[in-house]
Amino acid sequence: MKTYLSGAFALALATVSFAWSSVAMAETQTITFLFTDDDQAYVERMEALSKEFETAHPDIKVNFVSSGYDAVAKQLPVQLAIGEGPDVAKITDWQLAPYYLDMRPLMKDPDGFAKLHGDSLNTLRFPGVNEPNSINGYVASQTFNLPFVNKTLFEQAKEPLPKPTATLKDIVEASARVAKATGAQIPFTMDRSGHRFSGAAFSYGSNYVKDGKFSFPDDAAKRYITDLYNWTKDGSFPKEMWGAAGGTQYKNMGDEFVNGNVVTYLAGNWMVNPFQKKIGDAFDWTAISAPCGDAGCYAMPGGTAIVGFKRTKYPQAVASFIEFLGSEKVQREIAENYVILTGADIKDPQYKLDSQNAKDAMAVFLAARDSAPQAARDLERLKGSGAIYQLIVQRMSQLIVGELSLEDTFKAMSADVDKVNVALAANK
Repeated sequence: MKTYLSGAFALALATVSFAWSSVAMAETQTITFLFTDDDQAYVERMEALSKEFETAHPDIKVNFVSSGYDAVAKQLPVQLAIGEGPDVAKITDWQLAPYYLDMRPLMKDPDGFAKLHGDSLNTLRFPGVNEPNSINGYVASQTFNLPFVNKTLFEQAKEPLPKPTATLKDIVEASARVAKATGAQIPFTMDRSGHRFSGAAFSYGSNYVKDGKFSFPDDAAKRYITDLYNWTKDGSFPKEMWGAAGGTQYKNMGDEFVNGNVVTYLAGNWMVNPFQKKIGDAFDWTAISAPCGDAGCYAMPGGTAIVGFKRTKYPQAVASFIEFLGSEKVQREIAENYVILTGADIKDPQYKLDSQNAKDAMAVFLAARDSAPQAARDLERLKGSGAIYQLIVQRMSQLIVGELSLEDTFKAMSADVDKVNVALAANK
């Protein structure tokens, strides 16, 4: 009898345990977090933070996926359009607003979250698309494009650093003199990116929008493109930098700068932390002020955001994860350790700047925050701006490698822009 009762009890206990196990398995919510960044240490920390969140929320599993920027930029809009893709992602494309999940009703403290992130949340809200007080995610970083310079090469060439009033022509010509004197391979370069291209275009006086439609290239943009083309012909802006990749593919040139092969490299503040770690004491470097032109001295603004998507099966899990990542504690750690200008209002961040080079560069970027033209900020939020950036990369590449003449490039760009305008009008 005793054995029988024990066996029955054991069977019952096993049945109950199996039932609870089945319920627990059924209730495990798996969300995918797609993340990309040029700073590998930052990528690894975000993966670790995802694990920390899992530990605190045993019923939620975070599938952390890291991918290259170009793949995310091209594939994510397509995935979301057909109802697929990740639950959470780091993005640079503000046109994904229709796919955002409004997490305000799902958060534990939405008002506290909104207070911490302030006006930066407006960047994610599109009139007529998102609710005026919606919480769709948070701005992960504010970025500005400026030139980085190899100070050691300038010193070796006995060439003074370009002054704050220097034009792009001044900067490129000085870089060419430094390269000639020191044997550096690349006088001037920038990432293969329409966004990186555009800062100087605004300085030249270009405006990509006229009468509510995209208008490119205007006369100012043509002058800028002509200068870039001439610099590729004399070797100041080596054509291999853009010609080595095809189509609209993004290409980062940071490693060339790290290796001491580049005199001047146009990028942004997201590179300060990787540079201070990768360059070490190999050479001295800093950032310089935005190139000036007929219209002014403009730093191209940009940014990244981490958002949740309404396609998710687990909106509550997504909201909890976003609330964790966007908390003051996590945002302060990220801002300070990875030298990031967050959208969150972090009081007196103590950036971990280990070198004087990084400190000097960051000071230049902080001073540049008010030098972004409003037209450039507006462009970032316009539907179709991503297509404009892509056509710039494609047509500039064809020009640089000799597939198109200058006049043919202008005509092709104009025709491409007309198609973008037609498509936008059809989808209104």
